Amino acid sequence: MNLVHRVVVPLRVLLVMLFAGLVVAQVMSMPGQFAYMAREEPDMAYLRWPLTIWSILELLCIQVVIVCTWKLLTLVASDRIFSEEAFAWVDAIIWALGVGWVLFLGVFLYLGFLANDPGLPILMFGMVLVGGVLVLLMVVMRALLRQATTLAADMEAVI
Repeated sequence: MNLVHRVVVPLRVLLVMLFAGLVVAQVMSMPGQFAYMAREEPDMAYLRWPLTIWSILELLCIQVVIVCTWKLLTLVASDRIFSEEAFAWVDAIIWALGVGWVLFLGVFLYLGFLANDPGLPILMFGMVLVGGVLVLLMVVMRALLRQATTLAADMEAVI
């Protein structure tokens, strides 16, 4: 059993656990948290439903990334990662990360100006930067996959 196969199985287990945790957060934790917030801080109650919907969409973006990663792992395990099929999954990851980043940026811009404490805007700004780095990193990884796929196709043509 080579290294790739020893890593794919535990990674899939962790992806399933992460996906399940996100579903629990979407269904129970986030709606409950924002309902509690609305009860405790009535002046912020108008944010209950927008924040609930926003958090569910953010977690959905992460779930899309998990599903796409699962599909890419299937291609890795079957030694077909350097094929055109992989690009659809990588593109979906880029789009999901991009949508999640834009959603987070919007909330950062809105809530950042409402905050009376600099801690939350600073934390959110850091998360916006990390999200932007992840999106751009995936774009670079896609370009590397394109180069490797082209190289693999060229090698097959020579042989």
